[in-house]
Amino acid sequence: MKGKTGGKAEQNKKAKRDALTSAAFELFTSQGINKTSIADIANRAKVAKGTFYLYFSDKYDIRNFLISSKAGVIFRRAAEAYEKNGEDMSFEDEIIFFVSNIIDQFSADPSIVRFLSKNLSWGIFKHDLNTVPIQASDGIDFHKIYIEAVNNSNAKYKDPEVMLFMIIELVGSSSYSAILFKEPKSMQDLKPYLLDAVRGIMRSQEIPESAS
Repeated sequence: MKGKTGGKAEQNKKAKRDALTSAAFELFTSQGINKTSIADIANRAKVAKGTFYLYFSDKYDIRNFLISSKAGVIFRRAAEAYEKNGEDMSFEDEIIFFVSNIIDQFSADPSIVRFLSKNLSWGIFKHDLNTVPIQASDGIDFHKIYIEAVNNSNAKYKDPEVMLFMIIELVGSSSYSAILFKEPKSMQDLKPYLLDAVRGIMRSQEIPESAS
């Protein structure tokens, strides 16, 4: 009986946390984090305001949890697609594959790009994806995976951190404008230019073999 009671309690806790995160995501994407209060989130989730503080310290805490959760799903799907692809690729082509897949996922769900492109920065990618509760991102250290891939690449780069920063900022801001507002073009039309720009960033950071 004790085991069943404990299991039910855990299920209730998860249900309340899921209700809070779902409510917060809906509000953040519809009216923005600045116009959303903790009371708004609790009311949308149909829980007492005090319940919010059992799971999150403030609305920025739940925002970071959501960033990790949503971004974790995006990156995991891209990784799974890469594994299924089965082709041997250069590091540059691997990055292009991931960026292309992520853009396609963004295009399929504008609510995700509305939220993540405004919040997923290089700093979040490097730090917050690995510091939120493990259930949000399955404990995957995406930044570590990236650095290991750089180190295992035949190509050498001047500053992999700067390169990652530039790629994330470019893809995030471009996706926001192209997918949500079709500026300067639709994402379908802009995507080839965007992928070429990512290649350009990488090649500008690559150290010639004669200099390495």
